[in-house]
Amino acid sequence: MNLGVNLDDTIVAIATPLGRGGIGVVRIAGARALEIASPMLRLKHPLEAGHAVFGELIESSAGAAELRSAGQPGAAVPTQSLPAQRIDEVVVTYFVKPHSYTTDDIIEVSAHGSPVVLRHIVELCVAAGARLAEPGEFTMRAFLNGRIDLTQAEAVRDLIDSQTLYQAKVAAQQLEGALSRRLQPIKQKLVELIALLEAGIDFAEDDVSVLPDATILTQIAAVRAPLEQLSATFAYGKIVHEGFTLAIVGRPNVGKSSLFNRLVERERAIVTATPGTTRDLISETVAIGGIPVKLIDTAGIRKALDEAESMGIRKSMEALADADLVLVVFDSSQEETVEDAELLRQAASRPVIVVENKSDLGIKKRSEETGSKVHTSAVTGEGIANLRSEILRHIGGDAESHSGAQVEPGFLTSVRHKGLINDSMAALDAAKTAVTGKVPHEMLLLDLYNALRPLDAITGATTTDDILNLIFSKFCIGK
Repeated sequence: MNLGVNLDDTIVAIATPLGRGGIGVVRIAGARALEIASPMLRLKHPLEAGHAVFGELIESSAGAAELRSAGQPGAAVPTQSLPAQRIDEVVVTYFVKPHSYTTDDIIEVSAHGSPVVLRHIVELCVAAGARLAEPGEFTMRAFLNGRIDLTQAEAVRDLIDSQTLYQAKVAAQQLEGALSRRLQPIKQKLVELIALLEAGIDFAEDDVSVLPDATILTQIAAVRAPLEQLSATFAYGKIVHEGFTLAIVGRPNVGKSSLFNRLVERERAIVTATPGTTRDLISETVAIGGIPVKLIDTAGIRKALDEAESMGIRKSMEALADADLVLVVFDSSQEETVEDAELLRQAASRPVIVVENKSDLGIKKRSEETGSKVHTSAVTGEGIANLRSEILRHIGGDAESHSGAQVEPGFLTSVRHKGLINDSMAALDAAKTAVTGKVPHEMLLLDLYNALRPLDAITGATTTDDILNLIFSKFCIGK
């Protein structure tokens, strides 16, 4: 959003998605919210903080006056002579400062979801002095007013963008401050170390001892270790946030499309007994263990019989190369072929799960393939649950952790957060080098502040007062 806008303005916006629906909500936030909304509302009861009140949306007094005087220039018609025209029935909720999303006074008008009506409410508000909200301005105000921190603000966006219930649960944890709570004790240790060194430099005459190098190194390690553990959660967190791509490859007629349909849980791909039915890539996004998985059904890989099949096979190989995980499907009822071995070799650059499909027709002994192996029958459904579990195991999760609240809170899902954590660890490494190199503490502090700033960029700033308060609370300096 444009940070140059006046954040003291009263702002208005439609808070529900574009289009028609049963309900549409217009949100008005700011000091003049009640003043601006009142003329357009005729309510059954007076507005009360935290309560929803039924009423009517009417033309504001200015708009009604225009209607009454239309065609009668200069005519003075008493306001009470004509009743205000009703536009819609509404439910109005009043949130009083500071007990609201932005900590401002907020009025939310829930009308029927007609774009015309919702736009008209916004126009009435703007005519009365409100300003159209910038994208994200309500959440920006919540952050600037101390209602939420940066990680929680980003979690609002993640919650809105969630494609699965599990993603929503993770975003809700972040919205509750899970990452901030995990980082807070780490930041506290770092700030305490900075305060100790600052005190040793600034108040040396007051018998504040200088920390020995061994103690400093121990405290740096105590800060870095949990940061390293947090950084390691990003591999899984990125998959939770963005999902991943899974390509299903194999020779013609081994049951790739049937397997694809089983995972999608509907007849998405055409299945026939004729080899080579699939000529182009077919994709569908499904949730496996709460994680969005883009499944790609590919053309059977063999020596092409025509140009169309050749193009399909080329796309199959491209999908194999780009996928995060590959299911290499074999027909378990047939003997192993040279093509099977070649396909495994080509897939070796990616994480692979070998799927022995058609197990209902029998299982032939095969050589030991690289990667995990699962026996399935796309026809009967046998082994499909095991296949889903194996897919989850490959991406670092398991079915139990996705079924409830056993998920570790506060893991990294944002590329920005990952980069900042890495920046902080790099600065701590520089601080460790400075200590072993006998660099003066004044220079060492520069590295420690460089380690603190990226953490502040995630959770919010540490002020000079925070550090001074620590100094004076831990040492009897202000005597």
